[in-house]
Amino acid sequence: MLDRINGPEDLKNLTREELSQVAQELRQEIIQVCAESGGHLASSLGAVELITALHHVFDSPRDRLLFDVGHQAYAHKILTGRRKQMPTIRKEGGLSGFTKVSESEHDAITVGHASTSLANALGMAFARDALGQNYNIVAVIGDGSLTGGMALAAINQIGYQQKRMLIILNDNEMSISENVGALNRYMRTLQIQRWFQDVEDAGKKALQAFSRPLAQMVSRAKDSARNFFDPASDNPFKAMNVRYVGPIDGHDLGQLVYVLSKIKDLEGPTMLHVVTKKGKGLEYAEKDPIKWHGAVPHDPKTGTAPASKGYSWSSAFGDAMIELAKEDPRLFVITPAMREGSGLVKYSQTHPHRYTDVGIAEDVAVTVGAGMALQGLKPVVAIYSTFLQRGFDQVLHDVAIENLPVIFAIDRGGMVGADGATHHGVFDIAYLRSIPNMSIALPKDTSEMRAMFRGALKHGGPVAIRYPRGNTDQVAEGTWPEMEWGSWEWLNPSEDVVILAGGKALEYARKAVKDLPGVGLVNARFVKPLDHNMLESIGRTARAIITVEDHQKMGGFGSAVLEFLAERGLTPKVRVLGIPDQFFDHAEVSSIHAQAGIDAQAIRTVLAELGVDVPIEI
Repeated sequence: MLDRINGPEDLKNLTREELSQVAQELRQEIIQVCAESGGHLASSLGAVELITALHHVFDSPRDRLLFDVGHQAYAHKILTGRRKQMPTIRKEGGLSGFTKVSESEHDAITVGHASTSLANALGMAFARDALGQNYNIVAVIGDGSLTGGMALAAINQIGYQQKRMLIILNDNEMSISENVGALNRYMRTLQIQRWFQDVEDAGKKALQAFSRPLAQMVSRAKDSARNFFDPASDNPFKAMNVRYVGPIDGHDLGQLVYVLSKIKDLEGPTMLHVVTKKGKGLEYAEKDPIKWHGAVPHDPKTGTAPASKGYSWSSAFGDAMIELAKEDPRLFVITPAMREGSGLVKYSQTHPHRYTDVGIAEDVAVTVGAGMALQGLKPVVAIYSTFLQRGFDQVLHDVAIENLPVIFAIDRGGMVGADGATHHGVFDIAYLRSIPNMSIALPKDTSEMRAMFRGALKHGGPVAIRYPRGNTDQVAEGTWPEMEWGSWEWLNPSEDVVILAGGKALEYARKAVKDLPGVGLVNARFVKPLDHNMLESIGRTARAIITVEDHQKMGGFGSAVLEFLAERGLTPKVRVLGIPDQFFDHAEVSSIHAQAGIDAQAIRTVLAELGVDVPIEI
């Protein structure tokens, strides 16, 4: 059947049996693509029937279909003319792993962060009505994304504005309301019938014309009856003035098509609650949807995959927290829904009473940390760089003003690869560096990371420790080297041309100066504070300085160095290598770094331009 589907219009006249066949083939296609290339497997499998029904009932791209986060939309991509490109997903030059406006007219929003779909949908509804247009707006949001304050605030506004739109709550078997029986199913069917709505409106108008008090009494009686027969009507969405329908089986295509066709044109906002199962149709993904949320290439029959190689920075962080928590009973770790990704599974098991997951609510994570610090705890907020952007005001307002001892463990600092522009963590240094009282550190290896976390606990005040995605070295338990706070480290002492780099960028700098004893190299492991003594000495003696960073040039480490030199009246030549003023799509990290001009080859090129006798090719 899929061979006959070139776009959503080809689904319109299919029978229920044919639609079911399409769904089966979609599921197999997604399994095969993720087995070969990796990708968002479990979430996409869970949304197959829902997406098939949506494209059967609605008219994309005229009707706007919004997918929160977008990682569950693989079936949507296949049904909207991108089937042949699916093997390229999350690869350089290929399809995005999320929805992306510039990729297809069927993708209503560019997305990768959670909880944004409802506000987008409300904005589109305002635009539609202001321009006198007529089309449907459907936002699909998961129960996880609904934990985000932005989503809840948007629902509040949607209920107030009463714009016509459909919200689909894709609930992965974590129902907000209880499962309901035949009577409630009948009540749900009744409440979505157009004639029922029309009769309600006509009856209300007639009674109001005859007697307003009587109309109000009947309305209260009707609401009471509904609450008695239908517990689902007494829920937070209804309280916010959003019509609530459901829950229904999100894998029953017939029921999905029937309900969607009945509610698509209802006035005002409607929420349809569908219950789905992540990993649906693939046994190993159903059993462990967390593991198979982001699949690596594997055997689709057995789920076996090559063993992961190396020891990740996230694991190094988690292990360090376990040891530090044993030493200090005040240490408490907070994560905004990233326990697995941040390496905190073992920590959450060994110290369950000093760990909390606040859900997809980064701003809440930061301010919970502030509250803990105010009352004597030593909180560590474990968060991806890209997601800390969502808590900037809280870092400044709730933490930094009072110089509170909150440590930010910033994972995925720098380019992240396959997740693309929405997830690259290349803005954190610039916005954190601008905040008074903030310290920023970039470890070159696990030993330095451990020294920085222990040092941060002693130092006090807000501290950001930033490390990249990928692997690092593993050290023995109990390894806690000493480090002077704010100090840099000479790796290759030479004062003619000096390279300053920290974190991931230091790897490239080391490779670039290999066998070049005449080029100085400094591990600039603190961005704030800078090592003023060392930098001033270098500024007075060096002919040229090269700064290298896996971060935006604008406002980053190189900017900090230039500011310092200008304040001191020091004028060596300075070349700043960093991410240029543009967004980069998904690709291998090494490829992005080469394009951005911060890899070892780029450093060698700059050395040659500065008159260093060096073979450019490495």
